[in-house]
Amino acid sequence: MAVNDEQLRKRLEMLRIEHRDLDEAISALLESGNSDQLRAARLKKRKLQLRDRILFIENQLIPDIIA
Repeated sequence: MAVNDEQLRKRLEMLRIEHRDLDEAISALLESGNSDQLRAARLKKRKLQLRDRILFIENQLIPDIIA
């Protein structure tokens, strides 16, 4: 089943929102003073995974240009 560009763009936007939300959650956790290091590490790992998926989708949306 092929995924069209519109579906990729919607998925990309959802991933960007989740990435931004994780960034805010990590900041709030660290600013709270009683930060749970394990939880912060897990959130950061999830954030990196999202970033990788975002880059993958962005690369699929950008057409190959032969120089």
